[in-house]
Amino acid sequence: MTLTELSDDKKGGIAWGGSLVGSENPNNLGYRYSTATKRYRVVESTPTSLPSNLQIQFQNREGKELAGILDVPTNSSVDDLNALVHALLEADDKRIPYAFYAKINGDDVEVTDILSELFEHFPDLSTESVLQLTYQPRAVFRVRPVTRCSDTLPGHTEAILHVSYAPHGRLLASGGGDTMVRFWDILTATPKFTCAGHKNHVLCTAWSPNGERFVSGDRNGVWILWDPAKGTAIGKHVKAHKQWITGLAWEPLHANSKCERLATSSKDGTLKVWNVRTQSCLVTLSGHTDSVEAVKWGELVYSASRDRTIKVWNPDRGILVRTLTGHGHRINTLALSSDYVNRVGPFDHKNTKFESEEAAYKAAKEKYEEFKRNQGGVERLVSGSDDFTLFLWHPQESKQPIKRLTGHQQAVNQIVFSPDARYFASASFDKKVKIWNGFSGDFISTLTGHVGAVYQVAWSADSRYLVSASKDSTAKLWEVPSGKRAKGTLPGHFDEVYALDWSPTGGSVATGSKDRTIKIWKH
Repeated sequence: MTLTELSDDKKGGIAWGGSLVGSENPNNLGYRYSTATKRYRVVESTPTSLPSNLQIQFQNREGKELAGILDVPTNSSVDDLNALVHALLEADDKRIPYAFYAKINGDDVEVTDILSELFEHFPDLSTESVLQLTYQPRAVFRVRPVTRCSDTLPGHTEAILHVSYAPHGRLLASGGGDTMVRFWDILTATPKFTCAGHKNHVLCTAWSPNGERFVSGDRNGVWILWDPAKGTAIGKHVKAHKQWITGLAWEPLHANSKCERLATSSKDGTLKVWNVRTQSCLVTLSGHTDSVEAVKWGELVYSASRDRTIKVWNPDRGILVRTLTGHGHRINTLALSSDYVNRVGPFDHKNTKFESEEAAYKAAKEKYEEFKRNQGGVERLVSGSDDFTLFLWHPQESKQPIKRLTGHQQAVNQIVFSPDARYFASASFDKKVKIWNGFSGDFISTLTGHVGAVYQVAWSADSRYLVSASKDSTAKLWEVPSGKRAKGTLPGHFDEVYALDWSPTGGSVATGSKDRTIKIWKH
């Protein structure tokens, strides 16, 4: 099919709500659209059975309609639809691209090229029909799938339990059974610093959202704050809990420009909120009756426990907001729809550097507010349990779950939202990964191929790919949501793969194994 641009004198308005909107007035919607995008006519190979125009209705993810019903050419491209949405939103930033989806038999089908491709799925579409098109922002860049091991990083002398890229993507940190924290230069794939200080296994780690500090927690209940630029500890080693630390969560940068507050969870059943600058405990959050297995910091602080409950806390007032119940066994993992935007803070794929603390805070706040608008202002939480189920919650609003999700045949190890929060993935001891709708919790697909328990999953920054790490000594690459079979296997480790992360810049994946090596994977 060949597309030819119409001359200016043939560009008319667009029908909006049944009436033709002329193109002479610069303040007119039709004028803004026709000047913002090229209008095309088909000059060959268009099936004569297809109507020349379609009626469409844009809506966001929450079902809120954008303007009225629009009459657009059947051969409108994704670029045309983007220009129209930008005009309707009167968007200042035209660089934000949108993806467009139509609901077909309960599944979202993306418009990948032009509108007419939907006739394959909607054979009864006509000029009388109104097609509901959901628009959603997507990444402004595309990540290439990782296919090969570019580097193997030796150095650890025991199993590697955690690998984690800095928010800016320039450094990688690792920790594990040898009690060491190591920092690696990703550009050269060489060791930068080896940091001693822990006296027992390093069980959890977390980068501050401004990328300037790194914290690690160990089996003795001690956390240590590190300066990644120098490879030295900042202040004292803090004995935080009576038993081992199970989770670390920084306050998001958009909420506090200082990056000073940190939440820790422990097997001793408590959470604590710390000021890392003064290394003082600001508040102890008690209420769980068993080990706290996970902690998240979003709009509020969320904790999950072996006591089968999730608790929602106000960290400023140090009070319990509500308790979420429903699981029949210990809760292993939590995921927030805002996890990715909170993790990367002000940074993007361009490796932007900020001149001041205030500039970084402002950029992080703008990114978060944009993300929040696109999510309908609601933060979503998903929990995974040894009872084989997941629950989807709106934890700020209600103690009632949105949905109970079933399908796994063994314990759920980890849940991770995609960066755009459109999906979340769950990894299980049943050797499977499942993909779910990030808004409704509806099941989408099961990813099969591993022959051992799946420990962790990580998303690419553009939400198109997923990597999983398994007991079977491999990592696997998946294309989401289209592929149910692995797009590729990443072999090379000689033992179980415990740790996994995908760089926020999209360029590489890191895996850490029981074989004591880290491998870097690239396209």
